[in-house]
This record gives sequence, structure tokens and C-alpha cells, in this order.
Amino acid sequence: MDYSVIGKKIKELRNVVGLTQGDLAEGICTQPLISRIEKGDIYPSATALYQISMRLGVDVNYFFEIGTTPRIDYLREVERQLRTLRLKRKFTEMMEMVKTEEKNPFFYKDTERLQLLYWHKAIYLFEVEKDHESAFSLLNEAYDLTAHQKKATTEKEMEILMTFGTWETLLNHHEESLCYYQKVEALMNHSKQLHDKTIKTRLFYNMARGLTELSRNEESIKYCHKAITWCLEEEHLWGLGELHYHIGYNFEMLGDNEKALPHVDKAIQLFQLRNDDTHKSFLERRKQEIISKIRGED
Repeated sequence: MDYSVIGKKIKELRNVVGLTQGDLAEGICTQPLISRIEKGDIYPSATALYQISMRLGVDVNYFFEIGTTPRIDYLREVERQLRTLRLKRKFTEMMEMVKTEEKNPFFYKDTERLQLLYWHKAIYLFEVEKDHESAFSLLNEAYDLTAHQKKATTEKEMEILMTFGTWETLLNHHEESLCYYQKVEALMNHSKQLHDKTIKTRLFYNMARGLTELSRNEESIKYCHKAITWCLEEEHLWGLGELHYHIGYNFEMLGDNEKALPHVDKAIQLFQLRNDDTHKSFLERRKQEIISKIRGED
């Protein structure tokens, strides 16, 4: 992408309205960042680009009509940033971004884009404000914006259903969470190839954890193995460490520590590859506990 085209247009409009780089940056970012954007060194974040467009008195879509940047890039950038903030549990920053985009016609005039904002706003209500009733209500509203009987289910709709399942798990409603996960599994079986391969891994892992909570350990182990097979087939490593540890944990719960140990070892190796010292240290302690149990059994 030619970032310089966007930067040049920002500079041109800034000069037309008589703003300095500092004026344009105020409340949005730093003056040096505006300078780098105008030079084409970097591309502004989706939120920053929207705020810049408002200050310059143009619709944000203006920047996607000047020849090089399709509008879809803006949506993908918003999705990417919201996903990053969600996974890092930076919910306050995530909500600030949602509030900004709620004012953007690019989002509030399109149901699928609005669904993205409602979904993340609901997560904020659940995780930060602890308003579970409002969170469930808004998430239902988000899902209903696009969920129709006569079309294929989107990955976003699957993720929204998985969010329902996660919340039910956090509320210790494990049977209810499994119902959501089983619905997603059924939808996934009838859908085309997944763009985000981790969705299936996360689904199976969440199902495995729910089954463990219900003392259905053998079923849990089967779902872990299904997830591992999927990871290997699709050549992605996301979740392999967690899955091997969970198999080991299930065997431990079943009293078979000999079978638990090699899976904990594999999990340690996988977290070591990810340079994840926190999980690695935890698993090394768990390994010693399991070894102690084995020696005690001997």
C-alpha cells in the first residue's frame, strides 16, 4: 500500500484549513506522529484516521476514494485493533475505540460493521462494568443483526456464540456453555473453510474445559485430541501447549499420573518455544507435583 498518498492528502487538507501539525495532533496523537504520517513513513490507526478526518472536516471515507486504499482496509484495521485489545484484555482502550467508531457512518449505517461494535461493547459491559444482564442483552442484539436462517453463518457470528459460552462458563453455568459450543460445532461442520484457523482450536479447547468441569474427563480428552489434530493439519501452533496440559490435567483427575506426565512435558516444551516463561514455570511446578504423586504411588 502507498501510505504516502494518504499522508500527502492529510497534509494538503491541514494546510487548507490552516492547522499546524500540533493543532491536528491535539487530543489524537503526537505532533511527531502526524509528521511521520504525512511523510508516508507510517499509516495511522483506524481510530486516529477517523479523528483526523473529523478535525479536517471530511468524511473518513474520503481517504479511501483517492485511488490506492480500498475501504475494506479500514474495516480490517478496526477489526484487527479490536481483536488485539480484546485478547490482551485492554477493555478500557477497546471501549474508547468502540465509542469513536459509533459516531462513524461507515459503521452505524451497516449492520455487519455495527455488529462488530455491539459485540465489543457487550464484552466491556460484562468484563468491566460487571453488568451481566445488559451484556447478554446487547450480545443477543449484536447476533440478531445478521443471523438469518437462509444464509451461511459467518465467523463473527460463531465467535459471538462462543462469547456467550465463555460468559456462561465464567458464571459456572457449564451445561449452558456447552450448549453454545455444541451449536457452534454444528454450524462449523456445515460451513466453508475457516479464514481464522484458531476458531476451531479455541472452540474445542473451551468444550474440553467445560467437559472437565462436569467431570466428563474422557470426552474432554477426545476434544483436546481433535483440536491437536486440527492444529497439525492446518500447520498452526496456537493452543498446542494449553491442549497438551489439559490432557495431562484430565489424566491427573482420573488418577492416571503416569499418562499425565508426558503431556505436561510436551506442554512445557511448547511454552518454551513461545518464550512464555510464566506458563513454563507454572507447568514445571505442576510436573514436580505429579512426579511426587507417582513416587508416592510406588
